[in-house]
Amino acid sequence: MTMQLARISTAICPLSLRFVCLRRMSTLSQGDHPNTLLIEPFYGGSHRQLLDVLSENIHGCQVCTLPAKKWHWRSRVAALWFSQNIPVRESYRVLFASSVLNLAELVALRPDLGKLQKILYFHENQLVYPVRKAKKERDFQFGYNQILSCLVADKIVFNSKFNRDSFLQSIDTYLNVLPDYKPKGLAKQIEPKCTVLYFPLKLPVVVVEDSGLDERVSHELIKKKGVDQGILDVSHDCDSKSNFGNSPGQAGSHIELDSSSSGYGDRQEDERKKHEDGHFSRKLSEEHFKSEGSETSGTPLERRNSQIFLQRFPRVKGQPLHIVWAHRWEHDKDPELFFNTVLQLKEQGLKFELSVLGESFTDNPEIFTTAKGKLKEEIVNWGYQPCKEDYYKVLCSADVAVSTAIHEFFGVAMLEAVHCGCYPIVPSRLVYPEIFPKTYLYNTPAQLAKKTEEFLQVSPSC
Repeated sequence: MTMQLARISTAICPLSLRFVCLRRMSTLSQGDHPNTLLIEPFYGGSHRQLLDVLSENIHGCQVCTLPAKKWHWRSRVAALWFSQNIPVRESYRVLFASSVLNLAELVALRPDLGKLQKILYFHENQLVYPVRKAKKERDFQFGYNQILSCLVADKIVFNSKFNRDSFLQSIDTYLNVLPDYKPKGLAKQIEPKCTVLYFPLKLPVVVVEDSGLDERVSHELIKKKGVDQGILDVSHDCDSKSNFGNSPGQAGSHIELDSSSSGYGDRQEDERKKHEDGHFSRKLSEEHFKSEGSETSGTPLERRNSQIFLQRFPRVKGQPLHIVWAHRWEHDKDPELFFNTVLQLKEQGLKFELSVLGESFTDNPEIFTTAKGKLKEEIVNWGYQPCKEDYYKVLCSADVAVSTAIHEFFGVAMLEAVHCGCYPIVPSRLVYPEIFPKTYLYNTPAQLAKKTEEFLQVSPSC
């Protein structure tokens, strides 16, 4: 099991080491003039998290963003808006942008930016994005924009091997829709510029008293599945010097169309200790709460020096198992499969609590309205948690985290849930096999229902 935990740890450690390169590149400027330009056309979710981490830890950067609304329009026209609003400055040396931006358009409109070291980060790629309806044609332009952006970028960063490989392997197929004069050899031209840096997670310090499942549930699961009792640890083993240097960087200036969209601004670090039996856990002594002049208040949440501290309490005997689904409310996360599964479990008479988190947008899948009515007795949390602390508190109160995604290139929400003590149940596809051991994977909807049912059947409340 230790090797399995180490495999998950690799999802964080390389990035904290290698993003130091970007920080070193940012030292080229002189004085207080910004030398690193961070651009995000869709400032929300994981895109926002990444930009916040970089802006807080890179000295001398300028952040330019647009609110996380109307994604398709951001991808189409954001380059034009940025070309008119990014200041002309000789101090810029590095340009970092997500692949939502059409980088080729931006550098064509702003030749001065084309001279910078251009780093393109892929949270997701549009070449394999699932089409909502089987008969609906894929919008060719979005994937084409990403290919063009790669051709003008100097470095291309993917958040997982699955993301990189699926993109490179799909270029030729994607361009087959062209009627004639098809370009060739683009994947070979782009590949040397590509690298994989796993997404950096800013995690709270979590005090864990047990595995989140009470002793009977844990014991029964170990007997049934041979699963190690220790909680999955997704924290990294890098020392503090690897995390963007020894001290927080100076926050950069921020140009934003919607001034209300500010970053969380909290620097969070993960601390953990090992059990004597070698299993990872996160037991912290009370001295952690009492240091630096602060006193323990006895509440589940403590804040000290901009760091979040959470406590995961043992489950009360007889309390129903708590299931959490924390994903965007969109079709590519397949909420239909999740709700159909839990509704099936409810029909079987199994008791559970349910939290449905994640961002929602203008047009939510209809299943959310339907499921909310049918599961009103089970629901304890419903909807997006705008405060990161509240979001983590919900995760710390849950026992099982489920993903039903048909489109996932890293899966921040699942790793956050695991860090807070949840047992993960994820599909055996996309990026998940790259991060999670086989124990936590399912192949079919029937296997998802079976795995979830096993937890509920051994729960003392059933």
